[in-house]
Amino acid sequence: MNDLRRLDLNLLVTLDVLLAERNVTRAAQRLHFSQPSVSVHLAKLRDIFGDPLLLPGPRGMQPTARAEELRTPLRQALEALSQAVQPGKPFDPATADNTWRVAAADYGETAVLLPALAGLRKAAPGTRLAVVQLEPARIAKLAEQGDIDLALHTAEGAPQHLHRQTLFSEQYVLAGRSGHPHLKRAPTLAQFCKLEHVIVSTAGGAFYGVTDDALAQRGLQRKVVLSVPHFLFVRAALLSTDLVAMLPSRLVRGMPGLRVVAPPVDVRGYDMVMVWHERSHRDPAHQWLRSHIAASV
Repeated sequence: MNDLRRLDLNLLVTLDVLLAERNVTRAAQRLHFSQPSVSVHLAKLRDIFGDPLLLPGPRGMQPTARAEELRTPLRQALEALSQAVQPGKPFDPATADNTWRVAAADYGETAVLLPALAGLRKAAPGTRLAVVQLEPARIAKLAEQGDIDLALHTAEGAPQHLHRQTLFSEQYVLAGRSGHPHLKRAPTLAQFCKLEHVIVSTAGGAFYGVTDDALAQRGLQRKVVLSVPHFLFVRAALLSTDLVAMLPSRLVRGMPGLRVVAPPVDVRGYDMVMVWHERSHRDPAHQWLRSHIAASV
């Protein structure tokens, strides 16, 4: 109890950020404190807990065993306190001035955010939406830190411990330019393998994907001649060449200049989900945004 009397909220917030950043300079930037102020806070915390808490290491400061024990209960306590002091007024989109940050790849931008955008501007004209680059390996950390409000990802690759909502199930179709000489009708499997394909490789440079897995199970192989990191370039390539591509159906649905047919091989589709952290799970503004997006797709 004596130790509790010596603590104040600023010290606890500083400790939480230090444990997340493991760097005094970055912690100071997030807290909008000076670096000496954060160092003073750390010295007080070490005195209160009787433990160094963070020690210099080759890749930033490393938490001690005592600091690791504090991490989860401290985060839970601060989140509970944050929720306790938040006003309980309902969210009114017509008067809201929120800035939302959503992490998405170009597919999520096209298939999820674009259908929701017009309605969002009409219902909540005072809000702003920042679409940031999707970094799958950092989704959980960015959501935990509050740097993003939502992330759009495939269900299989999304962090399991975050809240999630399935938006839709996606299937692959075969697409090429209108007037493509080999897409006047759906090609046979043999014809499909002889066509020149373009593939989207978000990891960069790969010439193998889920379609190739399905073909390999039959002992077959297709001809992939172009690998690109973004769907936008695929569409441009299809319109200007005789390349073809296996693409998510929502990406090419109703797109002028393209011919879309059923592929001759069954390729496993995926579920598209939006994920978010517990910190925003019950917030009325975030609940409204999630509901609007889900109703728009």
